[in-house]
Amino acid sequence: MSITAERKEALIKDYGTKPGDTGSPEVQVAILTERITNLTGHFKTHVKDNHSRRGLLKLVALRRSLLDYLKSRDEARYKTIIERLGIRR
Repeated sequence: MSITAERKEALIKDYGTKPGDTGSPEVQVAILTERITNLTGHFKTHVKDNHSRRGLLKLVALRRSLLDYLKSRDEARYKTIIERLGIRR
């Protein structure tokens, strides 16, 4: 269910503004989106896993709050990350 270290490094390299950038909202949203995608696939086979479903809802709420923060600070960056990740509002 978790993402590999190599995949996480690739996301940091793709979405980071500078090398080693792990704190920017774009990187955090990208990593959360990857985790959400993995968990969504997990629920296709494990329908009754309600404990992990609660964790998924927490991840979605965290991603939403990061996106709201980014939208309030810089709407151009917000629109860019939404388009790159394919997230719809």
